[in-house]
Amino acid sequence: MATQTKDYYGTLGVKKTATSDEIRKAFRKLARKHHPDVNPGDKKSEEKFKEISEANDVLSDDKKRKIYDQLGFYSDNIDPAAAEAASRGGYGGGFEGAPRAGRGGQEVPFDFGGFDFSGFQGGGKAAQQESAGFGGSFRDVFSGMFSGGRQARGPQPGTDLEYQVQIDFWTAIRGGVTRLEIQRQEQCPTCKGRAVVGGSMECPECHGSGQVTQMGGRMKFNIQCPRCGGSGQVQNACPTCDGAGVLTRREPLEFRIKAGTRDGQRIRLAGKGNSGTEGAPAGDLYLLIKVGSHKLFQRVGDDIHVTVPVTAMEAALGAKIEVPTIDGDNSGAGHTQLKIPPGTQTGQKLRMREKGVPSATREGKRGDQIVEVRVVVPKVQDERSKEILRELQKLNPEDPRAEMLAEV
Repeated sequence: MATQTKDYYGTLGVKKTATSDEIRKAFRKLARKHHPDVNPGDKKSEEKFKEISEANDVLSDDKKRKIYDQLGFYSDNIDPAAAEAASRGGYGGGFEGAPRAGRGGQEVPFDFGGFDFSGFQGGGKAAQQESAGFGGSFRDVFSGMFSGGRQARGPQPGTDLEYQVQIDFWTAIRGGVTRLEIQRQEQCPTCKGRAVVGGSMECPECHGSGQVTQMGGRMKFNIQCPRCGGSGQVQNACPTCDGAGVLTRREPLEFRIKAGTRDGQRIRLAGKGNSGTEGAPAGDLYLLIKVGSHKLFQRVGDDIHVTVPVTAMEAALGAKIEVPTIDGDNSGAGHTQLKIPPGTQTGQKLRMREKGVPSATREGKRGDQIVEVRVVVPKVQDERSKEILRELQKLNPEDPRAEMLAEV
């Protein structure tokens, strides 16, 4: 069965000299008018939308458009180099404008119309015969023109999904259960992922032959039928999934966050991605964890940093003070005692071993808590306190700027 040449430029309503921008604008205008969502149940609009989509697919791609302009039709099976040679008459004059020859000076065009080259692509005797006029076999001449037809889809593994999950500070520290709603593709229950239902029937495009004919100038080419993939048989698309094999569903998901989970960590849930077709395995679901902050604690890796104010007297004389920790109950933080050494300066950091976050990767290990001291200078208001401080200054006449000024 011969496949009719399609006028893609006419379909989009543009000239052959149209720019890529003009083609894009024409497609968008027509797509808005004929989109199935705008015309529900309108079969004519649906077919028109398919036609303009096909035209746009070819004309918006520079390589596909070049082949279409050279041969007057397009197929995924056409090799660009061979199309270029054919358009220049490099295949023996089978196209318009090619050299002509004849007896007695009368020019007669080479016309291969109706000639079926499919017999030269098999393993028979005809495929091995050499033609002196072409300098090689017909298969050598035309093998580069078509690179083989589309194969049946077959089982397709499901694709992976990725979602960003926001959890609070305490859930990341202590672990817990988090809920999320995801959108994923599930195997169609009607066709079981096969995308088709019922038995096979004769392909209406090629009438069971597995091949269709494309015209290139005055030459005909038999190529594999794009609708049935060369089998000559087709099946009805599943009405439930429209031949996709999968259906898109929203699904609630509950998963556990391990204690010590870090910000930016990627959690893999095997088989929770999009379903495969025809029994192929499903993809995976990846959860990108974003952890909320805390007004008091700052987490660095598995360590917890906290700034604690101390009085000048506590810093000078040393003291035991209460500091907050993450070891509280489920409602929040706890606290424990920390010894401040005498003479502690503001900005000094004290380490509390294994008071940090439980490690999510090393069982039984914890980080530390780093306490930064901030010395608070008292606001003296009564004369008695001022007198005591003046006396203290006389007893300790150190100049904290002396070393700095000496370097200057």
